[in-house]
Amino acid sequence: MRKLFLAAMVLLCCFIGQAQSKQYTLSGYITDAGSGEKLINANVYEAEQLRGTVSNVYGFYSLTLPAGQYTIIYSYVGFKAITKTVNLTSDMQLNVNLDYAEAIEEVTVVGGAVTHKQTDSQMSKETLSMEAIERLPAFMGEADVMKTLQLMPGVQSGSEASSGLYVRGGGPDQNLMLLDGVPVYNASHLFGFFSVFNTDAVKNVSLYKGGFPARFGGRLSSVVDIRMKEGNEKEFHGGAQIGLISSRFFAEGPIVKDRTAFHVSARRTYIDLIARPFMNQEETNGYFFYDTNVKVNHKFSDKSRVYLSAYAGRDKAYNKYDDSYSYEGSSSKSEYDSKLFWGNITTALRWNYIFNNKLFANTTLTFSDYRFNVSDHSKSYENGIKEQDTFYEYRSGIEDWSAKIEFDWYPAPRHQIKFGSAYIYHTFKPGIEVIKDNSEGSDIEHRTIGNNNTYGHEMNVYIEDDFELTGRLKANLGLHASAFNVEDTWYTSLEPRASLRYLASDQITLKAAYSKMQQYLHLLSNSTIGLPTDLWLPVTKRVKPQVSHQYAIGAVYGGLKNIDVSLEGFYKEMDNLIEYKEGASFIGSSRGWEEQVEIGQGKAYGVELMLKKDVGNTTGWIGYTWSKTERQFDNLNFGEWFPARYDRRHDASIVLSHKINDKIDIGTTWVFGTGNAITLPTYEIERIDGGSDYNPTVKYYEHRNNYRMPNYHRMDVGINFHKQKKRGVRTWNISVYNVYNRKNPFFIYTGHNDGGKKVLKQVSLFPILPSITYSYKF
Repeated sequence: MRKLFLAAMVLLCCFIGQAQSKQYTLSGYITDAGSGEKLINANVYEAEQLRGTVSNVYGFYSLTLPAGQYTIIYSYVGFKAITKTVNLTSDMQLNVNLDYAEAIEEVTVVGGAVTHKQTDSQMSKETLSMEAIERLPAFMGEADVMKTLQLMPGVQSGSEASSGLYVRGGGPDQNLMLLDGVPVYNASHLFGFFSVFNTDAVKNVSLYKGGFPARFGGRLSSVVDIRMKEGNEKEFHGGAQIGLISSRFFAEGPIVKDRTAFHVSARRTYIDLIARPFMNQEETNGYFFYDTNVKVNHKFSDKSRVYLSAYAGRDKAYNKYDDSYSYEGSSSKSEYDSKLFWGNITTALRWNYIFNNKLFANTTLTFSDYRFNVSDHSKSYENGIKEQDTFYEYRSGIEDWSAKIEFDWYPAPRHQIKFGSAYIYHTFKPGIEVIKDNSEGSDIEHRTIGNNNTYGHEMNVYIEDDFELTGRLKANLGLHASAFNVEDTWYTSLEPRASLRYLASDQITLKAAYSKMQQYLHLLSNSTIGLPTDLWLPVTKRVKPQVSHQYAIGAVYGGLKNIDVSLEGFYKEMDNLIEYKEGASFIGSSRGWEEQVEIGQGKAYGVELMLKKDVGNTTGWIGYTWSKTERQFDNLNFGEWFPARYDRRHDASIVLSHKINDKIDIGTTWVFGTGNAITLPTYEIERIDGGSDYNPTVKYYEHRNNYRMPNYHRMDVGINFHKQKKRGVRTWNISVYNVYNRKNPFFIYTGHNDGGKKVLKQVSLFPILPSITYSYKF
């Protein structure tokens, strides 16, 4: 009887405990009330104990709480927060629309709540809004995502006005550029001065510099996750902009209201069209680029939605001329046609499906194609008879087909699990030279040299778990497993990821992270400005995958009103990096590329400080980075460590924008950086044999990258004048690049002064440079 009584009490306690722990799930989408666009990383939390979550990249959220009545707050930067009272007695679906705040007021912290940057386990991540980017000064009238990212701590540009990214000591090939989840292999227009990302088409930008979540892989140094606008589901909108060197337009609206929407945007430069009337009739040359973004989405139901997005862009430089000559019955004619073009095409077909209020799935099929081509064709005729006909072409590229499936699972309060897998089929085209000579007497009809296409299979699976261990301690633990098959060779990798967040107080958060990354692609580059001649190449039997280990620690202080202060330190080791051998080139050789490279290692470490304010009439950030980046190759620099060419000891930026009123806002940036490292001869020795007029000495180089260019600094200012018209808003933007006309070095060379003495001379690219643009949105 006694045992029976005890058993009954145990069962009763279990029943009571189960009843008390009964939980229900609140889920749905968070959208922009004006357009129907889904809001990424919107905050959702209950006001009493501040338990909450954020929406994913498709605007979906899920929050599981014990049964009861709650006050739920929904908020997003730039939008009016709203409060909902819910009584959770069963699972509930609640879709929420947030209204845009015309005047962004200072945010009042509710109930001692800390900011998302403090509560999130993720570190080394920055996000940008399009409004913030468009308020800043525009180089040549073009607001640019990549140039804005360069202003972040830990991120550097390669050279003057370049849109390339060098993140925490990494090279440009170590950045994973994702446009709607599709890799973009060359993100530059105009030889690096502009990026391919049109701000009219961009919805959200996230930069990961470290502490990488397990869902990302394939690169060592950063992930730039760019999401395109989906289109307005409510009403039609559009706009156009006219600038000094380019124009663009966009249009969006419902195809079926509240169910199917589209967005399309395009831009083109027109320097070639403006210059054409001033050229002679015998010669035509020029340069232009264009890009187009298209996205369509359709809602089948509250649980099912499909998206189709595409991007196409191309740069083209050309030179063509005809020269004819006649004299005393004799005639000659020459024809020359030279072309250089490169570009990307990306396409993504995506299906979102909600299996239940705790499980969200996304399935994606993608295609990506990057191509580069340069050609020269010349002919000559004498008295109508062809004497010379030669053709030269060099082409390279990379093409990908991929499929992936991803899941977001919310099993319990303060607990989120992401898992998925992907497969990519690569076709590498590492460089083919075609030579044809149909000239009179030539014995060369057709010759092709270079590397054959290489095919690779890349696979990965991942799982990451973001959960709270206690009220103050939160962790994100994950594992990314990948495999790559090329030339009958398999490479595999297990990449653990870990991030920890500890709330030391209501104002101070401590963070730490570790990431292992492996990269199966190499970018063979002989420049710092992202020329399209850079070659994407796969790992081979001889050239192994790049590997990195990155450690980071940091703290976030939220005691200043609406200002986050963050401090991070990082250390990164990299193996299997490649560099050209001394004197090697990407072109003019029949040898395989593997024979032209050296394999080595690298390391980078530094400290980053950032003060950032996202709300209010005055927004912006102040950033500073102290860092050191080095490389080591057995057959370069006598095997000793040397500074990487993008190594900078000090890097600082001040970025501010101020909204004076609804009609005027001002933006300004100031940047400072230690000069780039370059290699100059230590001294020269006269040749014993006398040499030649062009080469009378032998140059001796003591170390690689042994000289620093002068420090770089520059200030830009921009002002926007808005006016409400009957059917839209007109904006004039006036920007001034390099306000105080700093002569920053683009490159340095050896020359002579007026007295004949050998000196170093500097070439500067951009002086003070004003621009003006006109835009209209309706």
